[in-house]
Amino acid sequence: MKINNNISAVITNQQLLRTEDNLAAAMERLSSGFKINHSKDDPSGMAISNKMRAQIDGLSQASQNASDGSSVLETADGALNEVHSMLQRMRELAVQAANDTNSQTDKESIQAEIENLKSEIDRISSTTEFNTKQLLDGSVGARCYADKVSRVQTTEAVKAGPYEFDITSPSEQATLSLSIPGTITTNGTVDINGAKAELKEGMTYNEVFAALRNAAEIGEAYLKTDNNGNFTGNINTTAFGSDAYLKITVSDSGLAAQLGLSADQNDQGADAGIKLYDSKDTTVSSQFSPTATASMDGNRVTITDVGGFKMSMLLDTSEADPSKSVSGRISMEVTDIGPMDLQIGSNEGQQMKVIINPTDTKNLYIDDMDVTTVNGAQRAIAQADEAIAYISETRSSLGAYTNRLDYAVKSLDQTNENMESAISRLKDVDMALEMTEYTRYNVLSQAATSALSQANELPQMALQLLG
Repeated sequence: MKINNNISAVITNQQLLRTEDNLAAAMERLSSGFKINHSKDDPSGMAISNKMRAQIDGLSQASQNASDGSSVLETADGALNEVHSMLQRMRELAVQAANDTNSQTDKESIQAEIENLKSEIDRISSTTEFNTKQLLDGSVGARCYADKVSRVQTTEAVKAGPYEFDITSPSEQATLSLSIPGTITTNGTVDINGAKAELKEGMTYNEVFAALRNAAEIGEAYLKTDNNGNFTGNINTTAFGSDAYLKITVSDSGLAAQLGLSADQNDQGADAGIKLYDSKDTTVSSQFSPTATASMDGNRVTITDVGGFKMSMLLDTSEADPSKSVSGRISMEVTDIGPMDLQIGSNEGQQMKVIINPTDTKNLYIDDMDVTTVNGAQRAIAQADEAIAYISETRSSLGAYTNRLDYAVKSLDQTNENMESAISRLKDVDMALEMTEYTRYNVLSQAATSALSQANELPQMALQLLG
């Protein structure tokens, strides 16, 4: 019997301490709801659960991002719906103006409404925004950098990179020479593409110029002037290409002689010649494929290829001769800057690109719609049809993006649910099992406390030997 070292008490105390540690751990798991509260509880489980938690949080935010993206697209589609309605109205007005029962004054009244509709389309294009981000002015379109061209539009199938082609011959306006005498000595009529200018004996230079100028405007032509406003002696069509005709008919041969014209003169413009360079040509840097084709409409270039590839632009006019377009090498750089990147995944690179091309009147090619000219109403019908098709294509693309985002949200939410279930199996405590463990350790703790109390009484028995 020893009193200095109570081995029974030491052993019992160690067991009590272990039991209290296990009891404390069980109480922590019960109170937190997790079976992994510290890395020591399950090192590999802690690492796995932290990675899963990052994925779950990312999936939740990605789902919100996709929903925000849908809101952006719905905002743009709502604005384009109104543009669609205005284009339908403009087409209706063009059909009305095409009827010859309308006088020139009637056509001007119709044109006044068309001008207001064009202004509203431009306003919608420049002011439609979401969270201060412009949507329809080209800010969300692919950025293209090029000289000698404007109004560049590309589809999503056009990949970033360099593109080159040659304008082998420029597109041209139809042109005729014309002189204006100081005073008209003969009465007669000058017909410019169907628009008539009545010239009378005694009319001065300025009066003749004004009469021809007004007729030319209706006849889709213009009297060419220099930088000082002086008449250069030519009359040009306003349009470029093989569809640009200029015909001048003078009723009186004497008047024709004064104007430097024959009784009946005409000229026709020319389309530009174009040569594409593809990626197999080592002399240039270009990503056009060998199957790409180009078409010309005046000075408008449209390049198409398989897979939805489409690129369109307008050639600038030549500085040396504005009646012709530019010629020579056209180099373009299409970048991936501009499209809206929607982060619809929880990891790097899981993005969806959204492209919305500009929808102002210039990019719809209706900025020059004018039903007051001789062929303007017929041309306006075609312009409206093309613009309606363009807006329909744009809205169709927005609808496809929106549907994709809707499916993305559903997929993200389902994946998030499955990940939550997986991390729950890994990290959440089984309350029934843990309660059983808690009860066990609680009983053991009470038993160990009682045993320690009895072990501490053993040295008291040594006093009986002394007494």
